[in-house]
Amino acid sequence: MFEVCCRLPADTANLGVRLAPMLEAGDIVLLVGELGSGKTLFVAGLAAGLGVEEMVTSPSFVLVRQYRTGFLPLTHADIYRLRTRNEFEDLDLVAAAEDGVLVIEWGDAIEAELPGDHLRIDFEVDADEARTISFIPSGRWASRLPGGLLL
Repeated sequence: MFEVCCRLPADTANLGVRLAPMLEAGDIVLLVGELGSGKTLFVAGLAAGLGVEEMVTSPSFVLVRQYRTGFLPLTHADIYRLRTRNEFEDLDLVAAAEDGVLVIEWGDAIEAELPGDHLRIDFEVDADEARTISFIPSGRWASRLPGGLLL
């Protein structure tokens, strides 16, 4: 695990841009953090780094947004409003995104249900409004996170 401090919103988006080249088809990224902690901003940066042309918006009310204009398809899900694990399973997101990258906001709620190879990213807002972003790799992600992500 390692942490990055993002003092400005642009730093959070830029961190997503820098993670994008490390992604491969079939990757699962879980985002964990309170409302307003920068999760969707990070995904916008990630999408930009993947070459996505559309504007990225929160999927809170539609649950899932898909972006197919980039180098890899990006599926962005927000499972905050799901009540059961069965509802998550019904979405069949892992299979639907296996040709691209799956990013799940509030991913800690279903982490135990996912394959062992995934990257968890925790967002914490500090007292000075900076974000501490922690990368917690699982499985093969342990050998894929270079220090190039550091600001």
